[in-house]
Amino acid sequence: MMDELGSLKHLFVTMFMSQLAIFVVTPAMPDVTMTALCPGQDECSLAIYLSGFQQAIIGIGLVVMMPIIGNLSDVYGRKALLTIPVTLSIIPPVILTFRRTKKFYYVYYVLKTLTGMISDGGIQCVALAYVADHMSQAKRASAIGILAGVGSAAFVCGTLADHFLSTSQIFLVATIASMIAAVYMQIFLENTACLKDSIEQQPILINEMEDTELDCETATNIKVFKKVPSLKDILCFLKKSATFSLAASVAFLNSFAEGGEQAPFQYFLKARFHFKKDNFADVMLIANICSATSQLLLMPMLAPLIGEEVLLCLGLTAGFTNLLIDSVARKIWVPYTAALLPVFTSLVKPSLQSIVSKQIGPSEQGIAQGCISSISSIANILSPFVYSPLTALFLSEKAPFPYPGFSIMCIGLAWLIAIIPSAMIKVIHSSRLKKVVTLEG
Repeated sequence: MMDELGSLKHLFVTMFMSQLAIFVVTPAMPDVTMTALCPGQDECSLAIYLSGFQQAIIGIGLVVMMPIIGNLSDVYGRKALLTIPVTLSIIPPVILTFRRTKKFYYVYYVLKTLTGMISDGGIQCVALAYVADHMSQAKRASAIGILAGVGSAAFVCGTLADHFLSTSQIFLVATIASMIAAVYMQIFLENTACLKDSIEQQPILINEMEDTELDCETATNIKVFKKVPSLKDILCFLKKSATFSLAASVAFLNSFAEGGEQAPFQYFLKARFHFKKDNFADVMLIANICSATSQLLLMPMLAPLIGEEVLLCLGLTAGFTNLLIDSVARKIWVPYTAALLPVFTSLVKPSLQSIVSKQIGPSEQGIAQGCISSISSIANILSPFVYSPLTALFLSEKAPFPYPGFSIMCIGLAWLIAIIPSAMIKVIHSSRLKKVVTLEG
């Protein structure tokens, strides 16, 4: 196990620095946005709608780009395709390093929207495929959990840094961290590509190919997916495995909830409890210490014992409970206490990614993770159109009934609904295991 993880050490360093660059600016963005657009106010519908619009546009870009980036990494290698999103992530924070006036904010807004279409999902997508290249199936869940833990650790370091840095210094640190990630990756990261010469070496959605008939190209005449996959290629992935399809539906609902947890939840806390940069940093710090601990320690220990499917259900239940508590909170200490629940919620994504990774052959890890990222991005497109107006409405004087946290509770409902398909994944795996035992007997 340690030898295989050792082959990922340079990826972990690259991911830590690139994620640090992203997360160090997160607690500061509500204050920066409000100061630029609505100075001196605690409520600003323009800020909520602009943040939601940006999230939706980035999501549209990710829907198109993630399968392409993932499949190109299968063809040209992981390092080559990882270079693009890591390099693009350097550009946006440079703008706010100099000034944070309205004009500079809008320049940042446009550049962040354009680069985010590739960077926001591309780094994680290619990194997951890189992990699959180097880890056996039995150890892959632990490695993916550690990769997620590295991201959470970067978030912890970023939010800690926010307490000691001025706003201009925050964006300077983000710029430097992104540059270090790009340079380090070029020097140390090994390039890998997954394509084999023979189709027998690259089974597609291996678990259910034998007993599933498809209205798409078969394994006897496919060599590789096209470099730019079509919608038909993506639908083939979904049709070939019930487990993959259920995982995709969970990914959609999970991202739908996570999308609401971004800008709408932050503006809810700002309006309800007058949160500022340090308050956001404190809550995020608690949540990500719990996440890092869980992903680095709990998942490697629990996944081999109880399976990713059980961890997935546990994480979704915790996510709903977290936002339900926040939605009815009347005291400022409640969001801090509820921030402990990500110790379980943070297991959702790595569990899903591990389940997906085990459904496919070695030459399709990139496109499969890209497909899941694309489906998740569709949810991120839709989420702000639902939650941003709902949040603005219930925080205003025009709310139909006095429940400021109603939109937050609705965000949690997406996680509650996701428990249904996640439980079905467990049922499918159990029935398959019984079938194997019967055949062996």
